[in-house]
Amino acid sequence: MTETVNKSREPWVSDQGDGTYRNPVLHADYSDPDVIRVGDDFYMTASSFGHLPGLPILHSKDLVNWTLINHVIREMPLPGYDHPQHGNGVWAPSLRYHAGKYWVFYGDPDVGIFMSTADDPAGEWTPLHLLQEGKGLIDTCPFWDEDGKAYLVHAFANSRCGIKHKLRLCAMAPDGSRLLDEGQIIFDGTEGHPTMEGPKMYKRNGYYYIFAPAGGVKPGWQTVLRSEAVYGPYEDRIVLHQGDSVVNGPHQGGLVELESGESWFMHFQDKGAYGRIVHLQPVVWQDDWPFMGIDTNGDGIGEPVIQYPKPKVRVNSPIAVPAASDEFNGSLLGKQWQWQANPDHRWYELGAHESHLRLHSLPIPACSRTLFDVPQLLLQKLPAEQFDMTVKLSCSELKKGDAAGLVMFGFAFAYLSVCREEEGGLSLHYTEGDQEAERCISSHKLNTSTVWLRVSVRLEASCVFAYSEDGKLYRPIDSPPFIARESRWVGAKAGIFALHRGEQGQGGYIDADWFRVSAPEEVLGQ
Repeated sequence: MTETVNKSREPWVSDQGDGTYRNPVLHADYSDPDVIRVGDDFYMTASSFGHLPGLPILHSKDLVNWTLINHVIREMPLPGYDHPQHGNGVWAPSLRYHAGKYWVFYGDPDVGIFMSTADDPAGEWTPLHLLQEGKGLIDTCPFWDEDGKAYLVHAFANSRCGIKHKLRLCAMAPDGSRLLDEGQIIFDGTEGHPTMEGPKMYKRNGYYYIFAPAGGVKPGWQTVLRSEAVYGPYEDRIVLHQGDSVVNGPHQGGLVELESGESWFMHFQDKGAYGRIVHLQPVVWQDDWPFMGIDTNGDGIGEPVIQYPKPKVRVNSPIAVPAASDEFNGSLLGKQWQWQANPDHRWYELGAHESHLRLHSLPIPACSRTLFDVPQLLLQKLPAEQFDMTVKLSCSELKKGDAAGLVMFGFAFAYLSVCREEEGGLSLHYTEGDQEAERCISSHKLNTSTVWLRVSVRLEASCVFAYSEDGKLYRPIDSPPFIARESRWVGAKAGIFALHRGEQGQGGYIDADWFRVSAPEEVLGQ
C-alpha cells in the first residue's frame, strides 16, 4: 500500500531519515483528520466537503509516511451534486474498526448523519446510509461499549440549526443503522470552550473520554472531557494549544494507541491557502489525563512539537507521500484528483491517446458566471509550502470558443489557458478572477500546438505562472505574482481544465501527456 519516493524531488517529506519526523506530517489539506490502528496498519480519513471522489482513505505503517489508497464516495447520491457545492457535503468524518469491519460516519449539515462500511479499506465501501435526518447535525463519532451498547456523539452547525458550543450523545443501534433516541446534551462549552465541535469518543482505564476541539478554526485549542459514566457528568481540561508555538489552532483530530504502549494524536493547523494541514503529537498519560506535545512555556498545557522521534512501531516503513504527479499511463486517474462535482464520463478519457489524459471542452453550465462554479475542473490539494507544478499539453484539436490549461483555484483564482483564435491559430491567455468576474491580464500568439504550462508556488502561496514552447525555456507571465486563496472550508487547489465558451455546440479537446509536481526549481528554464 506504500510506495517509495525520491525524497530529493518531493516538495514535502516529513520523515527525516534519521529516526525523527518534522511537522506537519502532511503539508496538504486533509482537514478534520481521524485515525485508527488495525494491527500494524494505520488508516486516516478527512473532510472532503463537495469535492469528488470524496471521503479519502490514507494508509501508513508509522503515522508519518502516508499514501492515499481510496475514497469512500465515488459519486455523491444526493440532488444538486452535478454542480459545485462549495463548503457543503462531507464534514468532519470519523473512522473506526469494529466487529471485523471498517466504519465511516459523517454529518452533512443540510441532510443528516451518514454511514458506510467496508471489509477492506482499500476496496469497495457500501453505499451511503442515512441513519438520521436533520439540519445541523455534524462532526459525528460512533462508540461501541464493552457491554455491547452503541452510541453516537456529535456537534451542531450553528449556521444550520442555531445551536453552538454543545455536544449531544445518542443511543445507536449496534449495526449503525439508526439512532435509538433523541439523546442528551452531555457538555455545554458556552463559557469555557466556545465553538465546541469535532468530538471523538474513546474508553481507557474505566474512563470515557471525548476529545473535542474548541475556540474556532484558527485560534482554537484541544479540549478533553472525562467521565466515569457514558452520559457524564464530564470534567474538562485543555491539553494542547498554540502557546508560544508558531502553530496556530492545533486541534481537531484523532487519538491512536500503539502496541508499544505509546499514544499519538493527529490534528490540523489552518494555514490559509494551503488548507488545514496535518500534524502529529506525542501523548503521555498523567493521572488518566492525556498530555499532548511539549510544555515549552511552563503553563501546564502542551504546545505542538516541530521535530520529534518517530513512533515506535514493529514494521519499518519506506519514505512515502501521497502522490501528486500523474503520467496518465493507466486506466484510472491518480487518486489525488478530484472534480468540483459528480464526474461526468463525457469530461475525460484515458487511453484515447496512449499514455495521455484527454479532456473534452464541454460547455460550461449556464449558471456559471466564472470558473468558480464550473464543475469540470480536475484539481488536487497543494502538497507543500513551495513547489512547481508543470503540465504538458497537446492543443491541436481545440476549437473556436475553447479554453484549456492550468489553474490555481480558490475564492480568487488564476489560470493560463490555450485558446483557438478566429483565424485558426492558438493563443495563450493569463486570467485572474473570483466568484463574480474574470479579467484577462495578458495574451499572445503561440507558435506551436504543444505547450508546457507551469505554476511555481513559493512562500505565502505566491504563484508565478510560466510557459514553454519547447519544454526547456520557460517564460514567466509578465504580471505580479498571484497570491492563492482558500475556498469555502478548503485550501486552494491546482489542476487542469478544458471548457467551451462558444455560442453553441461542443468544442474540441486537449491531450495531457503528464502532470508533474516537484520541489522548487527556477522558473526560467534551468
